[in-house]
Amino acid sequence: MTQPRRQYRPNVQAGSRLADAAPERRAKRRRVPPELVAYVLLGLGLALYLLSLVLGGSAARVLEPLGLMIVGVAIIYWLVQLYLVPVPVTLENGHSVDRPRSRTLLALAFLLPAVGLSLWVTRFELGIIFHRGHYMAGILGDIFQPDFEYFNKVWPPLVDTVKMSLVGSALGSFLSLPFAVLSSSNINRNPVVLSLLRVVINVVRTLPTLIIASVSALIFGLGTFAGTVAITLFTFGVVAKMLYESIETIDMGPFEAMESLGANRFQAFWTACMPQILPTYLSHSLYSFEMNIRAASILGYVGAGGLGILIAERVGWRDYRGLGMVLLALFVTVLVIDNLSGWLRKKLS
Repeated sequence: MTQPRRQYRPNVQAGSRLADAAPERRAKRRRVPPELVAYVLLGLGLALYLLSLVLGGSAARVLEPLGLMIVGVAIIYWLVQLYLVPVPVTLENGHSVDRPRSRTLLALAFLLPAVGLSLWVTRFELGIIFHRGHYMAGILGDIFQPDFEYFNKVWPPLVDTVKMSLVGSALGSFLSLPFAVLSSSNINRNPVVLSLLRVVINVVRTLPTLIIASVSALIFGLGTFAGTVAITLFTFGVVAKMLYESIETIDMGPFEAMESLGANRFQAFWTACMPQILPTYLSHSLYSFEMNIRAASILGYVGAGGLGILIAERVGWRDYRGLGMVLLALFVTVLVIDNLSGWLRKKLS
């Protein structure tokens, strides 16, 4: 006859005694003070550095960097103990908790030297801005007094810029859809094809638009066609990247249900997934169109047509009033397109 299994009952009193004794056990663990460790390391590093100055020769070449390295380690250790390690605080009931420290001074300790090093490396001189600021004020004064008679020469390149942006955005968005679908890990289960397509998208996305436009101008000749090709490739990389990340977050339940009913993967995706990603896809396309309006305005610098040719001419001739007219027309165009695109994206969402 088997004996009944003994039921476990926790000893509440023993647990409470252990909890009350925890602060005492923590207090008994005496550690070396962090300040003492930092002072010892700092003193050791300074001693090695001074010893290298006294000895000289080959020993100095070894002791000097070693001493400076130990000093740096001591400073970093002191900062970590001062600003990263939590402070143990004993409560009224005897228990202790760790209170986090403020890291503002630690961030400033790394940020200010980084800013100073950047200013030194780039040879930035704030005095030049003050000494030559009146020149910039004169140029801005001419730009804010645009020559409205120059608008007759502005609107044809402006129309070319809008056409390049519209056609390039449409072609790039259309080409990005199949690549984005095949680059989604929840649609494409082949890791080799998935990695290859993502590498292609990342390579296209990392190429600057001006570089693509300059290469296109060499291949296809000067004009708006080269700019359209550059905008198409840029839009393809951006939309494909954002779209396949959006596809990976959709609900795959309807897709799996369609496949279980006998539909192939294309039919299941078109029926179950396309309605979910269509608003996001159109929103990404409109956002790319907004970016391309701004990008297309400078493609003329490399011979890809658009407003960039006029901007380069006006800057070269120091005609800042004409430049102001070009920038004003571009500003109004971008403002109208941004508001229209924002209204459409709000309707889609």
